[in-house]
Amino acid sequence: MPGQFDELRKKLEAQLTFPSIYMFKFILKSDNRKMALIESMFEEDADIIQNQSGKGNFTSITVKQIVMSVDEIIAIYERAAQIEGVMSL
Repeated sequence: MPGQFDELRKKLEAQLTFPSIYMFKFILKSDNRKMALIESMFEEDADIIQNQSGKGNFTSITVKQIVMSVDEIIAIYERAAQIEGVMSL
């Protein structure tokens, strides 16, 4: 059974050299706890931007961070997938 992130892994391995700045993007219902869980997955010096939807129901979180490998990127997406209601883009 192929892994959930196998296609992403192939694309990243073909496109990136390391170390590299990688942009992660997540969308979730506006929930302070879940937003904090997402932000806690990243290093202190990561560039994190939050944008709320017009009505404030949803929040997008964009994070730019230096990564050292495809495995590091996949590990972050795997952790985010454990948080209910979080969509990774």
